[in-house]
Amino acid sequence: MCALPSMELSRQAVDFIDENHLNGLLARKKPDASRVREIIAKSLAKEPLSVEETADLVLTDDPELVQEIFAAARQLKETVYGNRIVLFAPLYIGNDCVNDCTYCAFKRSNFNAVRRTLSPEEVGQQVEALEDKGHKRLILVFGEHPKYDADFIADTVKKVYSVKSGHGEIRRVNINAAPLDIEGYKKVKEAGIGTYQIFMETYHHDTYSMMHPGNTRKGDYLYRLDGLSRAFEAGCDDVGLGVLFGLYDWRFEVLGMVRHALYLQERYNVGPHTLSFPRLKPAQGVDFDERYFVNDEDFKRVIAILRLAVPYTGLILTAREDPELRRELMSFGVSQIDAGSRIEIGGYTEVGDAQVMEREQFCLGDIRSLDQVMCELMSDGYVPSFCTSCYRSGRTGEHFMEFSIPGFIKRYCTPNALLTLEEYLVDYASEETRAVGEKLIADEISKMEDGEMKNRTLKQLEEIKERDVRDIYF
Repeated sequence: MCALPSMELSRQAVDFIDENHLNGLLARKKPDASRVREIIAKSLAKEPLSVEETADLVLTDDPELVQEIFAAARQLKETVYGNRIVLFAPLYIGNDCVNDCTYCAFKRSNFNAVRRTLSPEEVGQQVEALEDKGHKRLILVFGEHPKYDADFIADTVKKVYSVKSGHGEIRRVNINAAPLDIEGYKKVKEAGIGTYQIFMETYHHDTYSMMHPGNTRKGDYLYRLDGLSRAFEAGCDDVGLGVLFGLYDWRFEVLGMVRHALYLQERYNVGPHTLSFPRLKPAQGVDFDERYFVNDEDFKRVIAILRLAVPYTGLILTAREDPELRRELMSFGVSQIDAGSRIEIGGYTEVGDAQVMEREQFCLGDIRSLDQVMCELMSDGYVPSFCTSCYRSGRTGEHFMEFSIPGFIKRYCTPNALLTLEEYLVDYASEETRAVGEKLIADEISKMEDGEMKNRTLKQLEEIKERDVRDIYF
């Protein structure tokens, strides 16, 4: 029988967001230039920043120093991740929800929202449509509802992995869903999930209470904050944090997110695999308070500071933003984006080019096709990647930290990115995109040091093109 999990907390659950401390940090005087540069140097050495050091970067508004922060973020991203950008697509499974979040079109009080849960057959149709475009990585999105218990999530994950269309297959399924209990997390982990992502939405207690009514499950601040701690205790070592910027002061939210990342690393010796930082966007049936909207310049600072504060963590820039801004923001430390996204339930097979607001959670800014996004990325010198090798080779949790913090991850990511890119070019790309991509691969190969790794990569690229071999990875 479907049921929501118990509201039991993890062992030694604690509210580690000390608002007085964070507000005190933001009330300090601005740091001098030498202090800012000292912090930047620490980050470039791939050391996570403290909340106090992050606050100094947040307080920095001198234009010259802000540009130095931007430059450092670009440099650090290149050092840790290279010029690759990992691509994925969201797949909304169901939008029934018991919560009443003020900013969400799927809130239970919005009676104009079209409610729907995909059947297993419909999930298969959506996955086939995504595979036929070239996607290999998905994030499944669920509302919080008795229908969407751990068994349902696990069964949906297994269904997604089972769908094959030609050379198409989904190799990594991440989850964006409500917090579970420990037994629930164990079930979804056994199904083979990648990252389990939980959006705190806002770390500010009063704002959290205003946005999430107390008579709802999401209204329990500590239960939400503790969600990823329970995931770790269940054996999930690959988790993601998220804040919805625009609900409260962006400076406080950055400190809250960094504090959360540090807490996980201190308690479990593993920080978050990803950080997400979407901005509030228009949604059907929702009225917004614009007081805390984050402008484009401050949004750049959010991304750059997060990159410097948590150097080992992937930063996700979503299709909420328009194409022009996404293109500009890509260099500020972003390592993952979604592309070819539709967030209507059933949207990959049932809707055209126009968005259907009563069927989606919020308005997207970028609904270009995957092929268009790929072509632009490669024209700008980025290597689009569908790589899943770390997840499938056991390089998650502490193992991922061991590889990524020293920057060794680039040694794995570059050849794996090129191999998955070649698969896309051969199987799915338009003629224009394939031409741009083959040139990019040749340029990247020319930059590799001569030796075994380069020779193996060249051999495997040839196997993809000439022998129809797929799914090769280091």
